[in-house]
Amino acid sequence: MSDARIKGFHAHVYFDAATQEQGRTLCLEAASRFKLAMGRVHPGPVGPHPDGSCQLAFAPSVFAELVPWLAMHRRGLVVFIRPITGNDLIDHSDFAIWMGAVRPLNLSVLSGSDTVYDIPED
Repeated sequence: MSDARIKGFHAHVYFDAATQEQGRTLCLEAASRFKLAMGRVHPGPVGPHPDGSCQLAFAPSVFAELVPWLAMHRRGLVVFIRPITGNDLIDHSDFAIWMGAVRPLNLSVLSGSDTVYDIPED
């Protein structure tokens, strides 16, 4: 068991070429409804992520409203959610939350320490 403090969360909405617009629309709608920072839409794999994706960064206080909303509105898209504790390797593996299919992450690109992330404050 870990006593790591959760400083925030990242949700990555995954898509392919056929569902990229659906993923972008979902992220834009989430950004308009919740206090979060929407990242760029990546049409292909980036970092450890095996598919095209868009990142949503948010504070722990947003989790209880955003995550159920994503579950109800993802319409078949895979959503990967991970906490930000200071150890990106463990956050992407042991602490990962998946909606839909679990996708294979490239964990070899993670260092075990987080970079500084811009997370909207409570």
